[in-house]
Amino acid sequence: MGKTSKAWLLGLDLQIWILAAGRLLSHIGTGFILFYAPIFFVNTVGLTSTQVGIAIGSASISGVLGRFLGGSWADNPAWGRKKTLLIALAISAIADVALASTNTFSMLIAGNLLQGLGVGLYWPATETIVADLATKEKRNEAFAIARLADNVGMGVGVILGGVIISTINNYRLLFVLDGISFVAFFGLVFLAIKESQNYQHVDGQDKAPILESWSKALGDRRLVVFLAVNIIFTMYISQIQSTAPLYLTNFVEAQPELITLLFTWHVIFASVCQLPVARLLNRFSRPKALMISLLLWGCGFTMMWGVGMSALPMLIGAIATLGIMSFAMISYTPSASSLVVDLAPESQRGVYMALNSQCWAIGYLIGPPLGGWALDQIPAIAHGFWLAAAVSIVPCLGVLIVLEQLLAKPKLKT
Repeated sequence: MGKTSKAWLLGLDLQIWILAAGRLLSHIGTGFILFYAPIFFVNTVGLTSTQVGIAIGSASISGVLGRFLGGSWADNPAWGRKKTLLIALAISAIADVALASTNTFSMLIAGNLLQGLGVGLYWPATETIVADLATKEKRNEAFAIARLADNVGMGVGVILGGVIISTINNYRLLFVLDGISFVAFFGLVFLAIKESQNYQHVDGQDKAPILESWSKALGDRRLVVFLAVNIIFTMYISQIQSTAPLYLTNFVEAQPELITLLFTWHVIFASVCQLPVARLLNRFSRPKALMISLLLWGCGFTMMWGVGMSALPMLIGAIATLGIMSFAMISYTPSASSLVVDLAPESQRGVYMALNSQCWAIGYLIGPPLGGWALDQIPAIAHGFWLAAAVSIVPCLGVLIVLEQLLAKPKLKT
């Protein structure tokens, strides 16, 4: 394992805390646009919900390429984690320039394709750095700290974004500020993060051929079973970020100021609970922790339907719904990342984390357009969408039971 600096708070490597600081900074920028972008492009630019959903989903197309390259480069000593992360941040900053000047559907597609490429390169590199620097016993907490930084940053960004919208009503400024946050993160990584990849193959070669490495990973049945259900998890998360704000705005008639408060609550509550929940879930196996997350998603989707149908009081119901979804999200993220690292050979961490990240690309390719399509239909379909999402957890629970059984068996040598 590529230790590069001494242990610090909570027994975690100092480099993890530096990386977390950078992730907090960049996610402040992400928070500026995360919940406001769909509203802006639909209600101000004049695009349809379906078009915006397709554009957001298009980022997953370039994201597939980005994740393939990101995982391969992260495992390649000639590139490594740090260079891959720097390239990702530079592309993400350029994407924000494109999105800030968007007035047409085609321009929105172009901006999202660039954004998807940057995100695709980003996640394998940054997650593999965390995996390199954390022991197995501390891995859940290390990933929780990274996600805590993400959530705190997004919370601050959502609050500041709401202030900007309510005072000067300048949505385009939000994209400019997001771009600046990526530039700042680039500087921090360049100056303060060391390369953590130091694995050498026993035969003296620096790396296996790219396609061979990916083929071996996809031959791991345990990983493939997890990836199948992981795609569904990412589709669930995409609904919070793309469908839920529009649903609450256009079907529950929540005002922009209330939307800001609700999603600020969602992000802050997730931030406060992230580390305690990660520690609590350490007593369970990874699949059981993911089962808990699924049950919470089912409850959250059912409650969202209840809010839309006025079966629950709008304000209290929306607060409770987003709180449950916060628990669902923070139960999933560190458990999923830790499971993938547990499965990965050290020489293939980048590829395994890239495959984990590919699930996000696929989930966001399907989730936002599906949600946008539902919102463009008659109210019965828009409301029923949430009940359908709740029912979808049932087969996923079955897949996780199978995964638990596979993990209990010794891995066959290939």
